[in-house]
Amino acid sequence: MNVAELLEDLRDQHDQSTARADDLRRQIERLATELTEAEARLIELDTTRKIVQEITRTSAEPTPPEPSTAYQDILNAFNQHPDQAFRVRDLHEHLGMPTDDPAMNVTRSRLGRLVRQGFLTQPGRGLCQKQA
Repeated sequence: MNVAELLEDLRDQHDQSTARADDLRRQIERLATELTEAEARLIELDTTRKIVQEITRTSAEPTPPEPSTAYQDILNAFNQHPDQAFRVRDLHEHLGMPTDDPAMNVTRSRLGRLVRQGFLTQPGRGLCQKQA
């Protein structure tokens, strides 16, 4: 191989490398544009999610889950007085709970569940006592 052929071969390799570099630059530009668009879309989606959460939070507050401590407080009262039968109003007064009808109806439901689960018994109408 003479010097002219070597220079020709180097020029061909240079041209191929230049073309490859130009192609890679175009791909990088295209990918950079796509990345910018995707990041902008992510920001829009995040903002939309936050707005929807805020709207739904203020317009329809979810009902907080019933605290499990209410059941524990009820059972503790019966454990402290195992031989005493409580009426709902007496239990509310003993626990310092409100004695309005809606609050007492909730406690009636709780007592019913505790009776069905076998923690309490009903020795009479409207009375609950710790299971012996």
